[in-house]
Amino acid sequence: MIQVKLFDYEHEKDLEDEMNSFLEDIRDNQIIDIKYNVSASVEEEDEQIYCFSAMIVYKKSKP
Repeated sequence: MIQVKLFDYEHEKDLEDEMNSFLEDIRDNQIIDIKYNVSASVEEEDEQIYCFSAMIVYKKSKP
């Protein structure tokens, strides 16, 4: 069965840490694809807000 795992963080280091933690439990041959995206917006008083997101597409292992 194909599954996805979504990640969304304001800091790239948080995204990296969470993805690495998830990938520790996934075998290399289970990974189908990884998508990455960065977006930025400007809030009040010219404060920039970043969003670092990723999606891992993988095959769920059989029990």
